[in-house]
Order: sequence, then structure tokens, then C-alpha cells
Amino acid sequence: MLDKFREFPLTYGIIAVNIVVYLFSALLSGNIADMDMQVLVDMGALYGPLVVLKGEWWRLFTAMFLHGGMTHILMNMFSLYLIGRGVEMYFEKKAYLSMYLFSGLLGGLASLSMHPQSVGIGASGAIFGVFGALAGFFLAHREKIATQSKAFLKDFGIVLGLNLVFGLSISSIDVSAHIGGLVVGLIGGFVISKNPKWVWGFSAAMFGIMLLVMEYLPHHYVEVFT
Repeated sequence: MLDKFREFPLTYGIIAVNIVVYLFSALLSGNIADMDMQVLVDMGALYGPLVVLKGEWWRLFTAMFLHGGMTHILMNMFSLYLIGRGVEMYFEKKAYLSMYLFSGLLGGLASLSMHPQSVGIGASGAIFGVFGALAGFFLAHREKIATQSKAFLKDFGIVLGLNLVFGLSISSIDVSAHIGGLVVGLIGGFVISKNPKWVWGFSAAMFGIMLLVMEYLPHHYVEVFT
């Protein structure tokens, strides 16, 4: 077990943090299977009026580690377990971390833009970003690994389609965060696969986009709430 952790420290570390946060939220909620919504908001869930109108932008980060129930966290952590290890093999640690965080943060901003009055939680945006990063890697090297690339992209399309259909059929699942994270991860995976040094340019560009969206959202919210 320790050898596995040493091989994939980021993936297992992120999973461990999510589990610890979940157990703490379960303790405060008094329920291991379903979290109390007010507890999640108090712990840092996304909620448009608090984030955008009151400037609590830190919630973009904390919401990435909160989950609404047992099914929610099991699905997300199992997905990260399957996908994250591959990304950790193909990319440097700083690239993995950059793509994961910016996918989650920009996915959160997409959610705030599309759903101003909804409570948002979960690592789905970041995990979709990890999936996108893996797709970007195969796209960048599709000529060198044609057979594996075609097989992966076929599976990728199937899984993506199923997730979108699943997300659209359940109102509580925020597809906008999924799509936002996926796009960020896909761009990062493709660009960084071409040249690992471009991780800093990618990070700077994503940070710039975040600032632009954060500048835009208050004006958007004034229109929504007036």
C-alpha cells in the first residue's frame, strides 16, 4: 500500500483529503450517508450570492473537497482513482496539480455563471479536467500511439456521453462545472504534452481567465438579482 502511495502520491493524497473532509462534514451533519446542506455551506460550498456579491471567492477552492452524500463521493473518488493514476504517469506533478486545480476552479466559475442561486459542491469539475488532460495527451501524441489513441478516444467519447446524459437527467448534477473542467483539462493536457515547460504559461493563462470571469460575474449578478 505504501509503495502504491509513493507511486501516485497526488492521486491518493487528493482522495485522502476528500475522504477526511467528507468524514468531518458527516460528523457535523450527524449522518454518514447524506450531508446537511447548511453544514456544507458553512464549510465552504459554492453559493452565488456569498461568493460573488460578498466576495467569498475562497469557496471556489473549498467546494472542490465537499460532497453531498456517500454516492457522490464514491463516484468521484473512484473516477479519480481510475483516471488520476494515468495522468500522474504521463505528466509531471506540477502539471497534474495545475490542471486539477484550475479545472476545479474554472469549473466552479462556470457553475456560478450558469446557476447563480444554486449550492455547488464536489470534485467533479477537477476530475473531468483530469479526464480532459488524459484526452489532451492522447491527442497530442496521436500519431505516435495511433492504436492506443483511437481506442482511448472512443472510450472517452462513450464515457463523456454517458456522463452528460446522466448529468442532464439529474437536476442536482451541475453539467456546466463538468464541461468547464473538461475544457480546461483538455487544453492543459494538449499544450503541456507538446512541451512540459508550457505548464507555467498554461497556469498564467488560466489564472488570467479566472480574473476576467471574476471581474464579469458581479455585473452579471446585479442583472440577475435586480
